[in-house]
Amino acid sequence: MSEVLVIGATGTTGSRVTAFLRERGVPVRPASRKGDLPGFVRFDWAAPETHAPALAGARAAYVLPPIGVTEPVPLVEPFLHEAVRQGVRRVVLLGTSARPERTPGAAALYDLVRTVMPEWTVLRPSWFMQNFTGEAVALRRRDGELISATGGGRVAFVDAGDIAAVAGHALTDPVPHDTDHVLTGPEALTYDEVAALLSELGAGPLRHRPVTPDELAAHFAAHGMPGEFAALLAALDAGIGTGTEDRVTDTVERVTGRPPRTFREWAVNELR
Repeated sequence: MSEVLVIGATGTTGSRVTAFLRERGVPVRPASRKGDLPGFVRFDWAAPETHAPALAGARAAYVLPPIGVTEPVPLVEPFLHEAVRQGVRRVVLLGTSARPERTPGAAALYDLVRTVMPEWTVLRPSWFMQNFTGEAVALRRRDGELISATGGGRVAFVDAGDIAAVAGHALTDPVPHDTDHVLTGPEALTYDEVAALLSELGAGPLRHRPVTPDELAAHFAAHGMPGEFAALLAALDAGIGTGTEDRVTDTVERVTGRPPRTFREWAVNELR
């Protein structure tokens, strides 16, 4: 059986996709920018010479776009054409529900995947529950508070494990999905509610402080994020405040046969 290439296999979703496939006996070729990880192939978006060797012999690929790149199409398009040339039929692309169709940047990849690949799926998850752990949440902490430009907007945060399960099905199901999957958790929460829940479960005391998009972008930039990308993320926060992420879908349960994890279930497991 040909292997499934997993780009970003050490990351939040890629590591879980790799585990999901291996648990089901699917041969996996995990890829990473680091060239010395046992069992991994080297893959770097900024090093095109790594692309063809990583694809050799694969039948499908989980594609994590370049991180922090506002215009990724010039990097991803040659890779997809090389994938087709080498006989890869199916690609599952990690996108985001936060970028509407036809907008520049990452969302422009959606049409590219549909056009180039014989079989395709675009995953468009809401914001990750894992954004409230490790370095991700540290980026939003200031003076002991959780800051955002979301105001009272709601987000149906989704567990990366649920994203990986949908990705695994999209990579291996006999019939290609050939669709966009908008992935959410089962409930939409405000940042006030998230902060209160995390405090209740022992991650606090913690409270949410609303800030302006400009203030949030400056905070991100001060912590080393490129200015253009910091402004983009702050603008997405502002969008949440207008209701762009206030929705719940049934996609996780429809694809995997089980309900998505709640934020409380995830947090209890994460903080224990």
